[in-house]
Amino acid sequence: MKKILLLFCSMFLTQAKAQNIISIPDTLTGTSFSLNIYDTSRVFYNGYITETYGINRNYLGPTLMLNQGDSISLNVNNFLMDTTTIHWHGLHVSAKNDGGPHTTIAPNTVWNPKFKVRDHASMYWYHPHLHMMTNLHASMGAAGLIIVRDTNERKLNLPRRYSVDDFPLVLQTKCFNASKQILIDNPYDSVPLVNGTVKGTLSVPAQVIRLRLLNASSERVLNLGLQGNMAFSQIGSDGGLLNTPVSMTRLKLSPGERAEILLNLSANLGQSIDLISFAAELPNANYGAAQAGMGPGQVIPGYSLNPLNGSNFKMMTFSVTAATPSPVITIPSTLTLNSPWLPAQASVTRTLLFTAMNMGPGAINGPFLINNSSFDMETVNYYVPFNNTEVWVLTNQTPIAHPFHIHDVQFYVLDIGGAAPAPSLAGRKDVIQVPAGQTVRFIARFENFCDSTGYYMYHCHMLPHEDDGMMGQFAVVCPTSTGLNDKNIISDNLEIYPNPAEEKIYLKQNRIQNRQRFTIKDISGKELIQVSAFQNGITEIDIRQLQPGIYLLEISGDGKTLRKKFTVK
Repeated sequence: MKKILLLFCSMFLTQAKAQNIISIPDTLTGTSFSLNIYDTSRVFYNGYITETYGINRNYLGPTLMLNQGDSISLNVNNFLMDTTTIHWHGLHVSAKNDGGPHTTIAPNTVWNPKFKVRDHASMYWYHPHLHMMTNLHASMGAAGLIIVRDTNERKLNLPRRYSVDDFPLVLQTKCFNASKQILIDNPYDSVPLVNGTVKGTLSVPAQVIRLRLLNASSERVLNLGLQGNMAFSQIGSDGGLLNTPVSMTRLKLSPGERAEILLNLSANLGQSIDLISFAAELPNANYGAAQAGMGPGQVIPGYSLNPLNGSNFKMMTFSVTAATPSPVITIPSTLTLNSPWLPAQASVTRTLLFTAMNMGPGAINGPFLINNSSFDMETVNYYVPFNNTEVWVLTNQTPIAHPFHIHDVQFYVLDIGGAAPAPSLAGRKDVIQVPAGQTVRFIARFENFCDSTGYYMYHCHMLPHEDDGMMGQFAVVCPTSTGLNDKNIISDNLEIYPNPAEEKIYLKQNRIQNRQRFTIKDISGKELIQVSAFQNGITEIDIRQLQPGIYLLEISGDGKTLRKKFTVK
């Protein structure tokens, strides 16, 4: 049966003899947007109708054009027969607007997120994030792109005429069955698509063009380059511009990653140039390499029968036509100034360990765990104090590389396997591939939003891994009280987090230097916990003996008393 399925996928790859024109998604502009998610269909192959999901169209959705600083409102209408969500991948928004698995949209209902655009100029994207269903909903086509503009990017002499010299490209690989229906979570994803087009071609002008690339594959790592090893310049990563353009001939993108590149075609009028994934050059332990695992015993069933694995293959073709009026013909030498936080600024280092549920032979087939746990909707893995700068240490003990994505923040990579990141990875990121057997460190600041009851995700962006539980969640907790504004409750630079709390609270203060005691009281004033010689800085307190309810914390010293309410849930 596996060989039959592979035959179907390979047959469809060869059936599309003629080059098909790649369509560029329409745009939506302004500050108010309506997105309608439908069960629909699309013709990928002549004579066949493929069932798909679409957003305002029959596969993928419109590109949202946003400006940094704008306040926007979206109506997301779910016309599917299934509950779904929409996550704004890479955007820095509050937890209630993030669109994770807790923010579900039932059939025939509308979700109305509203937020201010705080992000740097770059390309982001939106896609469903329903727990255990992300791969199905996203692979069926319910996804789209977001382009953010900002003042700095506008000052640069860059191509930015959408679909004229500035082209977004959604890169995927899929498998279709005998009736040309999309097969989900299938190792025979031997059909490359660009913007939903099989064997596509795109007309581009003979000048400097901008390509905004997204690897939206479920699992496949792409090692992108141009025919004849033509050089190109990367100018941006997931969350913004790089400091300077980086000249290269290969660009590796794991699922969920984005990059912006400039390609100078001034001397290529009339030529056809293929965009290729040089999978033959991928090292083992990358999905898409000749061997997906680190060792010969780590085998994915059917993987070796997929002709794309370990072989170079064409994604699409560029057809170079006449230049446009007022073309961009040079590449800027400088772009922006990224200012990464320093490890010395971090107040917390968190360690995340990737393992397989069943280590040993066959571990490559998962399910995969983070810190020996599978995702639980009811478990908050971390409470992150508001405005914390943190180092996250990701150690991969599985036999395959995992692209790690975190919601809420962009981060800067500190090192990969102990070495400084390549210049192409030195900008703002929200996805980083963690090689098998190695450790990646990044630094991020959790600012602007806090809500102890709103949750952000972190997870592997290989969608089957995410759906199988390789995911966790965190809340960014506010440094102030729960919002109870009684006149006798004085904060005076005292922070309690998380709030609400379950097992522990953490106290942070800066003003009283000689602490005599702290006391926790219930709302009747009864003293429940009292500790002497309270330490300066951040202190951890075990509150497991307390029942759910509202409590008052008092700290006395230096002739002052600081008071704050907190909640135990």
